[in-house]
Amino acid sequence: MIPYSVLDLAPITVGSDAGEAFRHSCNLAQLAEQLGYTRYWLAEHHNMPGIASAATAVLIGAVAAATTRIRVGAGGIMLPNHSPLQVAEAFGTLAALHPGRIDLGLGRAPGTDQATARALRRYFASADAFPQDVAELLEFLAPASPGQAVRAVPGAGSELPVWILGSSLFGARLAAQLGLPYAFASHFAPDAMDEALAVYRRDFHPSERLGKPYAMLGVNVVVADSDAEARRLFTTQQQSFVTLRRGRPGLIPPPIDDIETFWTPGEKAMVERALGCAVVGGPATVREGLANFIARHQPDELMLTANIFDHAARRHSFELAWAARD
Repeated sequence: MIPYSVLDLAPITVGSDAGEAFRHSCNLAQLAEQLGYTRYWLAEHHNMPGIASAATAVLIGAVAAATTRIRVGAGGIMLPNHSPLQVAEAFGTLAALHPGRIDLGLGRAPGTDQATARALRRYFASADAFPQDVAELLEFLAPASPGQAVRAVPGAGSELPVWILGSSLFGARLAAQLGLPYAFASHFAPDAMDEALAVYRRDFHPSERLGKPYAMLGVNVVVADSDAEARRLFTTQQQSFVTLRRGRPGLIPPPIDDIETFWTPGEKAMVERALGCAVVGGPATVREGLANFIARHQPDELMLTANIFDHAARRHSFELAWAARD
């Protein structure tokens, strides 16, 4: 039975605020730990009214402090927004505070728009230097060499697990070249998933960090007591995708009874393609859907995400998803 993990964006729902979003994230992480999920990751986004996980390392520290065993990490840190040294220091600090529990996933997208990227004092063009930035970061996390001019303090020698994230062949090739675990963003960009997995597994070079390929796939999983209720809960995620594509991202909306009245046919096709890796339904439907997904793609681990408006319903969804493991 493969491991299940959780991806959280600390959603800020209509009528809520960031403080409540953070409390909900800590509460959900505690539930995930209690149930047996392997890791709890938070994603970096900026200038998104409905996503509170912008200061990702800070939130990881809060979630790790609220739990005791589950791995906590970044899924991921958008490296073009940061210097490798700063990332090594931040995650070296987290690793010192919570030994053996911190993961560092790295992405090359800015996680925001161009204006916000400029406000971050870094530039999307620096994504071209992503492989070099990753290599520099790995050096900062390795044991310091005698005479090394710049060291990550803390961070040097921590050797904390580093993952490459991606939604294209670029990340797959880099993860294979460096011998690192790979997480594919199939939960919102599934088009290249099968090809990326094939490239990663075919071209993988063992490293001191990892002896054989290890691939994790993201999947939207919304479970309720009935198929109809799960489909209704899923309209929150569908609405959010549409408003984002319309250029009007906002707070996470409540579910609606008839999604067909909300989107255009073109928007529906776009959302169904982007959210193609989604398993939505009652327990029996989700058990079958997850089993089929695993059998087809053979991931080493699944990372479940669920953008559900009501926190109690979100907790219930992750409980039912765990119970539906095949």
